[in-house]
Amino acid sequence: MTGKRIGIPLGWKHIIQDKQTFMCADHDHAAHKPNLLWSILRNRCSRCRKGRLYIDPNPYHLNGFMKMNENCPVCGQPFEIEVGFWYGTGFVSYALSVAVCVATFIAWKVLIGMSLHDNRLFWWMGINGILLLLLQPLLMRLSRTIWLHFFVWYDPEWQSTKAKNLERTNPTLRNDW
Repeated sequence: MTGKRIGIPLGWKHIIQDKQTFMCADHDHAAHKPNLLWSILRNRCSRCRKGRLYIDPNPYHLNGFMKMNENCPVCGQPFEIEVGFWYGTGFVSYALSVAVCVATFIAWKVLIGMSLHDNRLFWWMGINGILLLLLQPLLMRLSRTIWLHFFVWYDPEWQSTKAKNLERTNPTLRNDW
């Protein structure tokens, strides 16, 4: 059943009578929870999903591609939670590299084929190695972002609550690796 004039379901009739609309222009984007995958791919803060993790947005400026903000510029979340926090990103980076290798192997096998009787396997190994070298800055940044998202979760009330204070940090050991 629909409304008589407008053609909308009768359950929505109270919305029309109260003149409430849900148009995109009227939507409050501050209350909207940003997408987790999109915030990881864009290297955003895990608490507010808005602030940038890295000072330079371009991962191929190799002289400072891993320089991070100490705190989120939007919500104030500290990024280095404890001494040695980023050592775990090696595991995430390894998993991402294996995923790239598997994906390129499957694509190579489907598109070109594999054989031990010619050099196609060695061509794949060489191209895969070059691809991994080219993707390394992206994979390193992405691994840090994923690692931070494991430990600091989205806070829907990040605007009204302060970020947690660090418990186990030593300022003299910051960035000493």
